[in-house]
Amino acid sequence: MSTQSLSTEGTWNPTFGVLGLDVSKWQPSVDWQGEWNKGARFAYVKASEGTYYTNELFNSQYQGARNVGMIRGAYHFAHPSSTSGADQARFFVNNGGGWSADGYTLPPVLDIEYNPYDGNICYDMTPAQMTAWIADFGSTMRALTGRLPVIYSTTDWWATCTNNSAAFGDYPLWVAAYPMTPASSPGMLPASWSTYSIWQYSSTGPFAGDSNVWNGDFAALQRFAGSSAPTIQVPSQATQQIAAYAGSHPSLGSQTTAITCGLTSGGCYQGFQGGTVMWSSASGAFAVSAGPVTGAWQALGAERSPAGYPTSDLICGLKNNGCFQNFQGGSIMSSPATGAAFVPFGAIRDAWAAQGYENGPWGYPTSNATCGLRSGGCFQLFQAGSGLWSPSSGAHLVKSGPILDAWAKDGFENGLLGFPSTDATCTASDCTQLFTGGVIGWTSTAGAWPIYMGIGDTWKAARAKGEPIGFPLAKEVCGLRGGGCYQLFQGGSILFSPTSGAYSMTGRILNYWAQSGFENGQLGYPTGPASCGAVQSECWQSFEKGTVAYSAATPIQTVPAGPMAQAWKNLGASGGALGYPSSAQICGLKDGGCFQMFAKGALMYSPAAGAQPSLLGPIRDFWQKQGFENGALGYPASNVICGLVGAGCFQNYLGGTVMWSNASAAHAMSFGPVRDAWIASGFENGILGYPTSEQVCGLRNGGCFQNFVNGTVMYSPATGAQTMSSAPIRDKWATTGFEGGSLGYPTSGAICGLRNGGCFQNFEKGTIMWSAASGAQVMMPGPIQQSWAAQGFENGALAFPTNSQTCTADKLSCSQTFQGGTVSWTSAGGAKTRLN
Repeated sequence: MSTQSLSTEGTWNPTFGVLGLDVSKWQPSVDWQGEWNKGARFAYVKASEGTYYTNELFNSQYQGARNVGMIRGAYHFAHPSSTSGADQARFFVNNGGGWSADGYTLPPVLDIEYNPYDGNICYDMTPAQMTAWIADFGSTMRALTGRLPVIYSTTDWWATCTNNSAAFGDYPLWVAAYPMTPASSPGMLPASWSTYSIWQYSSTGPFAGDSNVWNGDFAALQRFAGSSAPTIQVPSQATQQIAAYAGSHPSLGSQTTAITCGLTSGGCYQGFQGGTVMWSSASGAFAVSAGPVTGAWQALGAERSPAGYPTSDLICGLKNNGCFQNFQGGSIMSSPATGAAFVPFGAIRDAWAAQGYENGPWGYPTSNATCGLRSGGCFQLFQAGSGLWSPSSGAHLVKSGPILDAWAKDGFENGLLGFPSTDATCTASDCTQLFTGGVIGWTSTAGAWPIYMGIGDTWKAARAKGEPIGFPLAKEVCGLRGGGCYQLFQGGSILFSPTSGAYSMTGRILNYWAQSGFENGQLGYPTGPASCGAVQSECWQSFEKGTVAYSAATPIQTVPAGPMAQAWKNLGASGGALGYPSSAQICGLKDGGCFQMFAKGALMYSPAAGAQPSLLGPIRDFWQKQGFENGALGYPASNVICGLVGAGCFQNYLGGTVMWSNASAAHAMSFGPVRDAWIASGFENGILGYPTSEQVCGLRNGGCFQNFVNGTVMYSPATGAQTMSSAPIRDKWATTGFEGGSLGYPTSGAICGLRNGGCFQNFEKGTIMWSAASGAQVMMPGPIQQSWAAQGFENGALAFPTNSQTCTADKLSCSQTFQGGTVSWTSAGGAKTRLN
């Protein structure tokens, strides 16, 4: 039968099965009795070819085989490109290809093999066209004879011309394979079959024509011919529904076969001139008629396929002259431009339906659905692109064009991008489509490029915030330091490393980073997103080794990573108290210190104080006059803290505190007893208030003092630090010569709450008493003071002193007046009181 040599052949007989032969006009004088005597028990005779040829020897050869007792049948040589499968099937049946269950007539054969005429070996047909043609031939033969034909072919031709279709497993297989030496099998079979019925093992003998073996015993061959075919009862429901359907569809014409049952799920069919009515209890009765929809259904495997039985009539008049027919498992759509394809029920069909079926942007399907993809996914081609589905991503269309091309280049769903997770979102000049593993961005100028997970998430976030990152210009590049990657975009770059994550860089910061040596330079990888103003005139961004910042008023600078960068960020970074950096960081200061200037001050650092701000203003001005970190105050040890009484502020330093208020100006409070006494008095909220001078030392006996809004703190090693908060007492003490006078240093603070609102304060050499009525008077230690004390101090009859003690030049007599009298003293008579 084959017109193309398959391999070198031998002249041997298999040791199993039932032997037979096949002949055509090229064997005009077959000795049938001789063939019988050599062991042949069945024969196939060529009856027809295409719709243009019949074998003039058919009747004599067909009857000659039968006359010697052989079981015989007829075969048809297909010419698929000349006429339809249905037309050639009818031509075959009308010219010897019929079948009857008489026990000696083999089922008809479709000989489909290498093209012996013009064109390629596949008759210039695609695999989809070829399988549809074969299915059309087979269904028509079944409608006309009640049996599917045997398919004769070779494994090589089937793989090449049908793409190794697996849709014809219900058809018996006659395979041609010619081994050089005796063999027990024909080798690899076409994909539709796991076994074969007949093997054509030689074209050079031992029998006339081609030599064959039936894969079974003679009884099985007889059953194959139909002598033992069981009778299957036709359900009354099938009879009624097929008759009713045919009656309502006169275009079907007359019956061509009886109702035949035993199909999948207990189904039945009946042939008519205009088609075949298919029936099952679940689907009812509907016709399939010759054409692309039925051809596609048959190529799938007809009712045995996922499509199942038809559930509607063929409906035409759709967009672009399209047609469709519903089946149990979905719909078959057809148009002249796309051919016929099956759209099964499921997520892809639902998504296509939601877009408007063939009238929507997806258009008609151009292939059947294919499942078994990665993660249990499926795809189906449509006019507009590929519909993809997976359990995690849902169903989405990847439109034909640059995005589909980029996704295909990445490896489709098996690449890093995976399945689409959204449909494409487009404007006039760009498109974006999300995938489970990233995103594809396209512009008319840059083309389409994948952006993988990580960088893709950052890109989406940057676009959502309105950053000028733009669309990708190239694919991601990896292999950087530490396993990093980068990708170029219209407005900048996105950098990724496993330790820092993925962040975008644009504009001046990107250029500055590049000039510093990229990720291998002094900055390293970005560790955070850029924080910018509305018009990009000011930005800052963190990196592994520092923070880069600039503003319209300050140059671009780095705040190196470490305590200073952290302090700047804690203060609010560029939007905080310091603003943007205005200089580089400078180190080598006293005690290993560093500083960096900012728009609103400076950051100072030392190992002892850490990083602290020095904000522009009176406190910084004062510190500057003191010599910055080289002065007595040293480095700042805290931020400037404001909100004190009188709108005051303070800042701690290693050597003290600077206090400021608008009324008192800025003054230092050095660590030591004076500061401690001020603190004990209640800081600026106490009786002294803010300092109005610095601490002054070098007084008598190593003493110091500091003035405040409401007094003075005096200190000596012998007396400690004492507050002088009573103005009259302080003024009186001043008249005595301060600490160098007759009283010396104070040894207590002013004590008030005495009789008539009076106060007193002790000094090294006396006491100052004050009341509103008596004024401030000195009480020197001695007999007068003792006498006054013995009489009850200010609470006695004498009350408060009204002047200070006076003595004669020789110191032999003294006196002092009080509100209630006078106390006099002589060396001879002692102290005497005279009351008023």
